[in-house]
Amino acid sequence: MGLGPMAVAAEHRNRGVGTALVEAGLEELRRLGAHGVVVVGHPAYYPRFGFSPGEQWHIASEYDVPADVFMVMEIHPGALLGVSGTVKYHEAFGNA
Repeated sequence: MGLGPMAVAAEHRNRGVGTALVEAGLEELRRLGAHGVVVVGHPAYYPRFGFSPGEQWHIASEYDVPADVFMVMEIHPGALLGVSGTVKYHEAFGNA
């Protein structure tokens, strides 16, 4: 699964809106039974939720992005053990 692009309007930042959105998304992934989730995002923001660079998991993005902005998180501990490869996104992401 992938956590989609997220942005919070400047006048609403630092009020917990982004945190609430990420936590709601992660909770929905848990409810759906997902094993893991990837995100392309700010390397100082997403680790607070448990994300770490994909290269630590031997998982890469199909897009040419800096290694520190492509991150992976296990939804359930051990769920990604032995998983490796390249994440392929839905074609809609390529049209942006």
